[in-house]
Amino acid sequence: MFDPVEAVREFIRHPSISTDSRAEAGMRGAREHISGLLAGMGLAVETVPTAKHPIVLARREGPAEWPHVLIYGHYDVQPADPLELWSTPPFDPVVQDGRLFGRGAADNKGPMMVHIAAAARLLEAQPDLPLRLTFLIEGEEEIGSPSFATFLSKQAHRLKGDFVLLSDTMSPSTEQLAITTGLRGIICLDVVVEGPRSDLHSGIFGGAVANPATVLARLCATLHNADGQVNVPGFYDGVTSPEAWERAELAHLDESEAAMAARLGVPSLPLHPGYTALEATRFWPTLEINGMGGGYQGEGSKTIIPSRAFAKISCRLVAGQDPKAVEAAVIATLKDRCPPTVRLHIEPGHSGPPYRVVPPDRSDTPADQSPVLARAFRAADDAVRAAFGNAPLYLREGGSVPIIGDLQRVLGMDSIMLGMFTPEDNLHAPNESFDLGMFAKGIDVSEAILRAVAKA
Repeated sequence: MFDPVEAVREFIRHPSISTDSRAEAGMRGAREHISGLLAGMGLAVETVPTAKHPIVLARREGPAEWPHVLIYGHYDVQPADPLELWSTPPFDPVVQDGRLFGRGAADNKGPMMVHIAAAARLLEAQPDLPLRLTFLIEGEEEIGSPSFATFLSKQAHRLKGDFVLLSDTMSPSTEQLAITTGLRGIICLDVVVEGPRSDLHSGIFGGAVANPATVLARLCATLHNADGQVNVPGFYDGVTSPEAWERAELAHLDESEAAMAARLGVPSLPLHPGYTALEATRFWPTLEINGMGGGYQGEGSKTIIPSRAFAKISCRLVAGQDPKAVEAAVIATLKDRCPPTVRLHIEPGHSGPPYRVVPPDRSDTPADQSPVLARAFRAADDAVRAAFGNAPLYLREGGSVPIIGDLQRVLGMDSIMLGMFTPEDNLHAPNESFDLGMFAKGIDVSEAILRAVAKA
């Protein structure tokens, strides 16, 4: 059995930045490191080529009657910039005060290692364990998993199992683990408004030519009503209210809206009729302007009418919404409202469906579930109580892991998502870290789940 902490430290040393073409050596090193660990456990490991970064697929075969668990993770990380804000080098991991610091420590190299270490420990103790395992470790999660749909279409027959086990979601604290029961879906759009063939003198042409920056600002402003609701016909089609148990679980977080506003550094929070702010981030869809630009950005003035302006838009979607339908509705709305004095170009970006699962005993109208999945959920509940000293919270999360929705849609596989990172871990930011106490407890929980499933 390898040392899990040292295995994560070595993993972090490889700067596997999927968005950076200069990081190919780091991507390759991360793949080789994780492949070596899985091969050392006796699994059959292959590196599956994709259009961008290969996927590591490792399998433990067995008779068809054995339960089959698919364990997901990703070996790519976000860029470490701005480097000057790091207290320690991002790819030279150090342990301080019970935390492991380094880029990827919490997203997703540490949490993923929870399940690898759990499987290694269990298989070392029980070499004849009646359990099939497949590890699917991709290298494009941080750039929207563009190769996954093609991979899934080709490999679906090899991936089909009883459920997916992963840790790429959040818990409220190191003392309170959350099992994530829902993820919002996502669509992204790049919107460009073009006017004259080049920037124009605003004194000579101002008043005669439509300003693309002004047109775009007005166009984006129409996408919300004064109360903050999305003003796109059909946007809310399919949205359903959360169940009472979901609201009750979230109420355990017990953060007032005033406290949330203070924590985020804003004067106050907008109202969401029928929802608290915490509920809105999980149960309600959004349309956000992620960025806008155009024209002169430098010091002082440059009096021009810019030739073009752009905006980046994303929508977070909840269970019941169709990403393709929402994308079509937003595009149609923008085209309908754009004046004829400019040219409008819209390019869809990455997307993914929303995801939701109902744990056993948590709903008056539970969905049909396989006995293996139900056993796994109950084992997770028991193991979290034993390791953390309290029951897990079952929470939807506001973020997106698009492939989880794809696996549910294509293969009918639900997921158990153990939240292994916390708000203090600084994901995607300088000084990212991972709590090693939570790491050790997570390994215990994951091992208990796999052991229980093997007895199904």
